[in-house]
Amino acid sequence: MGVYQKRPVAVNVREGMLGLKIDELWLMLQGGLDELLRVMGLEVAARLLEHETEQLAGKKGKHLKDRGAYRHGTEQTKIVMGGAKVPLTRPRVRSKEGKEVNLDTLRLMQQEDPLNRRILGQLLMGVSCRKYGRTVEAEPRCSVGKSSVSRRFTAAMQEEIQRFFERQLEDSYPAIMLDGLVMGKLTMVVAMGIRADGTKQILGLTEGATENNTVVKSLLGNLLERGLNPDEPRLFVIDGGKALHKAIRDTFGEKALIQRCQVHKKRNVLDHLPDSQKSFVASALSMAYREFEYETAKDKLVSLADRLEYRYPSAAASLREGLEETLTVHRLGIGGLLRQTLSSTNALESANSLCRQTIGRATNIQDGAMAIRHAVAGFCEAERHFHRVRGYRDIPILIAAIRRLTSPPDGAILQVA
Repeated sequence: MGVYQKRPVAVNVREGMLGLKIDELWLMLQGGLDELLRVMGLEVAARLLEHETEQLAGKKGKHLKDRGAYRHGTEQTKIVMGGAKVPLTRPRVRSKEGKEVNLDTLRLMQQEDPLNRRILGQLLMGVSCRKYGRTVEAEPRCSVGKSSVSRRFTAAMQEEIQRFFERQLEDSYPAIMLDGLVMGKLTMVVAMGIRADGTKQILGLTEGATENNTVVKSLLGNLLERGLNPDEPRLFVIDGGKALHKAIRDTFGEKALIQRCQVHKKRNVLDHLPDSQKSFVASALSMAYREFEYETAKDKLVSLADRLEYRYPSAAASLREGLEETLTVHRLGIGGLLRQTLSSTNALESANSLCRQTIGRATNIQDGAMAIRHAVAGFCEAERHFHRVRGYRDIPILIAAIRRLTSPPDGAILQVA
């Protein structure tokens, strides 16, 4: 019996089909199609359980001598339906030896993977654990509380985390960007690779108290273990952190070229200046970095540092520090949109922003495991929105230029900036 508006509605099952009268369907439809489907779904579930019970113990009220089991009343249970666990009365069956017989039909109805995937999908779209219950048409007794949703999100993410950290990195990545993402009291160091066809991929991440050398080396070591070719010459784009620089040098040596983010460099220089000077210096820095020729750009930056030396020595020192590495894209001779892409970590900053949008509801990161869980969730969602980098058609030129700078003629001494 199905129940609608506290009145019993007969639902007959014959040869696997629901034999419903049109007036009965009409009554249930008054509550909306979702209500009709919910009632029918529960009735179908009950009928399927009854059918398996009949196969094991015979029809109710009839005694079979050769039966292998017998009915043992009913009990309340829950099945997964419509994004929640809903209550259902199910028959119990025992063997002749008195042991409980598990019903295969019930096992299939109670599979929690579909529920976990639904919850994971909803939370990745920004629904909070507290508000998930509003996204499902469920009775008050259904298991959609915030604690239950949180536990299921954690369970669903374990599989995603394992898949994320076991992804093999057998493709060619001529450029890799590294940056940090603050999550609570922890810092996630993230690596994003750019393939030869211009597509992007989050290669890996790791957590630490700060963006220190040990944490970065751990991340790079994990990338190598998963197949990243250590002998492939490539460009690393970083924000200028000394820990990132040292870890890259220690791991990849002369095969690595480093491009320091020009946006971070401008920001660092301007932080040492009064407001009255920021507009002029910002314009001068931008004009210098827009020069195509390496020597011309370097001369303009050195000249600017000399002019700042007398009145703003700290700004001049900040500009001179790592100046060569802010011009690596100039030395490579690439231009246009690809130079703009690789002259800063903006592409990875954009991924960080997408990650923050996804996990913005998580404001109390309690430990490293929770930080990794939410970071993986955020970056996996960010990857869905990735496009090829601007200027990707010039990547073959980039690859040739990197090889030229990292593979000097025989007998020459390689000097990497």
